[in-house]
Amino acid sequence: MASDPEAADIDEELRAEEDAREGHRIEFYGGPLMSALPIAFFIVWAVFQSGLLGIGDTTGLVIGMLVGLIVGMLFVRGPWRDYANTIFEGMTRRVAATAIVAWLWAGMFAQVLQDGGFVDGLVWAADAASIGAALFPAVTFVLAALLATGIGTGYGTTVAFSGLFFPAGVLIGANPVLLFGAILSGAVFGDNLAPVSDTTIVSAVTQDSDIGGVVASRFKYAIAAAVLAFVAYLIAGSVMTGVEVGGGGNLLEQNSNPIGLVHLLSIGVVLATAIAGRHIVEAISWGIITAVALNLLLGLSSIADILVFNAAETGAFAQELAWLPVVEIVAADSDAVNTVGGSLYSGALGFFPLIVLTLLIVAGAQIMIRGGGFQAIQDWLLNSVATSVRRTELTMVVGTAMVNAMITINTAAEIAIAPYIARLGERFNINGYRRANILDANTSALGYIFPWAGGVLVGYVTISQLPNQYEWFTPAMVVNPVQVWPFVFHGWLLVAVFVFAALTGYGREYITDRETGEVARV
Repeated sequence: MASDPEAADIDEELRAEEDAREGHRIEFYGGPLMSALPIAFFIVWAVFQSGLLGIGDTTGLVIGMLVGLIVGMLFVRGPWRDYANTIFEGMTRRVAATAIVAWLWAGMFAQVLQDGGFVDGLVWAADAASIGAALFPAVTFVLAALLATGIGTGYGTTVAFSGLFFPAGVLIGANPVLLFGAILSGAVFGDNLAPVSDTTIVSAVTQDSDIGGVVASRFKYAIAAAVLAFVAYLIAGSVMTGVEVGGGGNLLEQNSNPIGLVHLLSIGVVLATAIAGRHIVEAISWGIITAVALNLLLGLSSIADILVFNAAETGAFAQELAWLPVVEIVAADSDAVNTVGGSLYSGALGFFPLIVLTLLIVAGAQIMIRGGGFQAIQDWLLNSVATSVRRTELTMVVGTAMVNAMITINTAAEIAIAPYIARLGERFNINGYRRANILDANTSALGYIFPWAGGVLVGYVTISQLPNQYEWFTPAMVVNPVQVWPFVFHGWLLVAVFVFAALTGYGREYITDRETGEVARV
């Protein structure tokens, strides 16, 4: 989710994290582990809401985190002011802003491509290439992996593919749950392997390793898991049926148009700009500009489809400004009166509840840091579990899983646990490349598996908007986050690969085996 120029900013974030650990502590009744209460309360709420009741409402999760923060405050020893200030401190963390910006820009980009008929182009291409329902999830996994690796943002890839490939696959007849899992798997691959991904940068910097060497050393693990995942999607795609789309044959024909594939150029602009080392915001912005230009030049959408102000006919200056292509005069009793609409607006709007949730979760994580909860958990792992090289590497896997369960933004989770991974590895002379690979693989994978994780929720939010965009797409086709976690095959296999590597010693290197390159040279 980041690009190379952001390495210095991530260094600053890591220094801030260390300052937080060493700074003023918040005391809790019941000891440091009680600082985990807000996050633990949220996880229980998420499991109850999404798992037991099947309600995927993101705003409901926001309320769960808010209540968790209030409950946690009741157990603070001393002035509540410090607790309250820590909430603000967490919500202003750069790591949260990075994810939010990726969602907003990717959401606008995906929506402009949707309105430009890119989904129709995908349906046409799949039919022309005889890519049926059984093969579509596997192909989606490969393409999502390539895009995520190219632009370095798994979140952005999830948004784009959930809004574009997901409806195309459902219309063709692919199983929605399997298709969503394939999209998340592709995001995992790119977040883990892309040199410009912020998880890659964090894992390298925190383990005193150079990014080029880290990417080269982890390639064998990522490819092994990816090959197995591709085979799994081929098998699952042939046995898992899709949902019934009313009038499927006619709809397939009506929603098939090769002109939409012109937006491959828009995607190419984003890829080329990102790979050239430009900031991801700049890359996606150029993609949006290209997509808007193509839509207008080819008549795929109008200016009002991209941005429109729906003014009441009785508005003060509405009639005088009605000549503008972005102003629409509507009746005073219309549902759309006094609203803003269009691709750019709707593409960003749907992520607002998730943005609030992200800020609150990062605030909860900051409370755990200030309250000593993270320190207590990691000290226990250091002193009681990691007693040999094999157990140390297994502890790294388990530790990253625990932190990712509590902090749903993978970069934030990685920053939180990275110092402990370094301490564990250095105790047993484990090479920085190996430490970075274990750290990044697990945070990348689990950030797209847990039903309450940011990577899963950003895809769910995108999919939940599709019934408003396609008449044939029904609410029953929306995949609940609880349904998809078993089908994120690449994520699970990547974790399994490193469990296997820890148990057998496959790929293990010690500090004396080879030296890592200079970290500052990104």
